[in-house]
Amino acid sequence: MPGNEQKKILFISYDGMTDPLGQSQVIPYLKGLSKAGYSIFLLSCEKKEVFEQNRQTIQQLLDADDIKWIPLSYTKKPPVASTMLDVFKLKKAAQKIHRENKIDMVHTRPGIPALVGLWMKKKMGLKFLNDIREFYADSRVDGGMWNTKTPVYRSIYDYFKRKEAEAVRINDGIVCLTYAAENIIRDWKEYNAAIPMEVIPCSVDMNLFNPATITENEKIKLKAELNIKENDLLVSYLGSIGGWYLTDEMMQFCKILISRIPAVKLLFISPHRHDEITSLAEKYGIPAEKIMMKKANRLQVPLLLSLSWYSVFFIKPCYSKQSSSPTKHGEIMAMGIPLITNSGVGDVEMIVEKYQSGIVLKSFTDQDYNNAIDDMQVTGINQSNKIREAAKEFYALETAIEKYIRIYKRILQQ
Repeated sequence: MPGNEQKKILFISYDGMTDPLGQSQVIPYLKGLSKAGYSIFLLSCEKKEVFEQNRQTIQQLLDADDIKWIPLSYTKKPPVASTMLDVFKLKKAAQKIHRENKIDMVHTRPGIPALVGLWMKKKMGLKFLNDIREFYADSRVDGGMWNTKTPVYRSIYDYFKRKEAEAVRINDGIVCLTYAAENIIRDWKEYNAAIPMEVIPCSVDMNLFNPATITENEKIKLKAELNIKENDLLVSYLGSIGGWYLTDEMMQFCKILISRIPAVKLLFISPHRHDEITSLAEKYGIPAEKIMMKKANRLQVPLLLSLSWYSVFFIKPCYSKQSSSPTKHGEIMAMGIPLITNSGVGDVEMIVEKYQSGIVLKSFTDQDYNNAIDDMQVTGINQSNKIREAAKEFYALETAIEKYIRIYKRILQQ
């Protein structure tokens, strides 16, 4: 791409690159943009424990594509003051990077990074790509992290809403994750229709999440380790517990599912809160032998998923989640696995219905659970190749990178 070698991009993330999200939803895009000729500077906030464990691996990954990584330490405590300190550190580091390298564009994730991007746009006149990967302030309220009944968090919420509006008004391009979010943003009075906007859902690495690369021997070994018998039907859950994820409702569904289909076993591929999963299973009368839990790194997830008959996740349907594209959805589809989920979350319902790739619940009632189970028994897993092809069409990493290149070119007038 002629001329791109001169274009220097500062990407700012409050999520660490040594965190799973950084590895799945930041680094792959930046590697693609670097290959397209852009000079990438990556500024992130890293959590001490995982940073020490994973720093060398991530550094090698980024060095391979000449991405210059400037990791800062994430400040956890005390609440509010720690975040203010991190904003100060990010601004100071970003200003130094620009002073030394003459950055052409700042590209930020929402929330804290967007504050810095907006500041650089106003103070330094840089191009600003506002990557609205969630409705940040509302997601903090909907997820129970900010209680707006308290004066402190009410004022924080109001501050971030004002900054969100300003960032939409003063930017050179917008990215959002869902068509639902795009429609909402277009209705905001701050949005200028002349500003380019791209919808880029959380993408999936189709090469990593590929059932064809998993051998039968690997599956046999894993089944033996997990004590999965030949006639067992495995229903998987991938990801974190709590917050927006409706674990209680999921357990209620699983209780009915197991009572109707006794061959079902549940596999939770989750990094933490295994005790909480166990106690919830007990609460809903799910026998301990029906529950399995595994902590896995990104490279281990495809094999664990590959044993699934179905995968399930329920997410709180709320305003902020219209902007959400669950990373796990693309990964599940790429493995050819049908999904059981709920409506009201980003484009998930549209995708499942368009590609006939699972079952969508309209509400969390026993009647809806039973109806879904009826459909499960009919649908089975005969559509795995079709589901994988649908993932390639909607979630492929290559498509996401192409869209990022397209909006970069428009903003940078290439």
